[in-house]
Amino acid sequence: MEKTLGLLAMIGLGLLLQRKISSADHLKGIKVLILCVALPATIFVALLKVDLKSELLLLPLAALLLNGIVFASYRLCSKGLPALDHSKRRTLLMLVPSLAPGLSCFPFISEYLGEDSLAFAALADVGNKVFVLLILYLLAMRWYYQYNEKTTSKKRIKQLIVTLVSEPINLVILVALSLLLFGIDLYALPETISEIIVRLSGIMAPLILLFIGLAVKINRKDFRLIINLLAWRAGLMLMLSASVMYFAPQLSSATALLIIVFPQSACSFWPYAHMSAVSNLERGKKVRTFDMNFALSLLACSLPFSTLIILSAFSFQSVLLNPLYTLVIGAFLFAAAMARPGITLLKMVGFGKFWTRKKGEVESAKVKDPVAENALAEAQ
Repeated sequence: MEKTLGLLAMIGLGLLLQRKISSADHLKGIKVLILCVALPATIFVALLKVDLKSELLLLPLAALLLNGIVFASYRLCSKGLPALDHSKRRTLLMLVPSLAPGLSCFPFISEYLGEDSLAFAALADVGNKVFVLLILYLLAMRWYYQYNEKTTSKKRIKQLIVTLVSEPINLVILVALSLLLFGIDLYALPETISEIIVRLSGIMAPLILLFIGLAVKINRKDFRLIINLLAWRAGLMLMLSASVMYFAPQLSSATALLIIVFPQSACSFWPYAHMSAVSNLERGKKVRTFDMNFALSLLACSLPFSTLIILSAFSFQSVLLNPLYTLVIGAFLFAAAMARPGITLLKMVGFGKFWTRKKGEVESAKVKDPVAENALAEAQ
């Protein structure tokens, strides 16, 4: 709990510093420090600490499958949200399926479930990293070339490869994977180099949280939409967790709780890094692929929302360990979040027109038969 309050306090500190650090150049400098120093160092350390074993490869594959299911589900359900512009839709498709267990989930797993469960969660996060660092990056660049530049497929692939290799985060991933292939982990590096990289990675969380607090601007309309989307996401995750627990009743309590809380992690900052790269390419252009202010608002709300869900799961674990109760709670959140979009979707597919036509026919019948109405009134 103390660590959670500390993370939220850093976002609050960023909010308080908005008057002091309001210049766009100041924010840009912090963002460059995050994207070019803190995040690459963190990714490098995380990858070089991974000890991949063949029997545990199902964990990252399961996490990657989870990302894909949420992505596909939101893409389908977002059709019921016609009020969103295209930039916000693409922003949500980048952020909603992503997970950031390092900031929002790992501290609680370590506290409530122990080191073994934390190791399993870290290994599962490898699959999530593949999704948020590689797949979402490729998707962001595809959207950029689709809506901003009319180029041939050959030229687009060439530009995409050049951009992919030139990004600091991607360079770090390539170097780390190459070292792992040769059997070199973090502890095999010279002590001075590994210590510098570890120290640099330590500034990532404070910088990101302060940056979110400094840059976030939430209006009332966006806040309602964001809470609705996060409730939809939490409900879907709980239903998926309940399905796994139902079909695998032999799971231990610790493993079942891990399956519940890991998907409830906050949205990841790494898709925001990809969207920032695209935003830099769009300087001076009117058309924007992503809504960066909306992305920051979602990130700022996601961490406390996920923290609340995860703490509730551990506090009421005796209830949630029953797959039926977990399914019911998830279905309730999902249905509550989809109620308004569902009505909109019904109108889109023609139900609204059908209802309006029937209502018009009834009103028309009343007007066309005044004699019957008078007779009925006299009888009464």
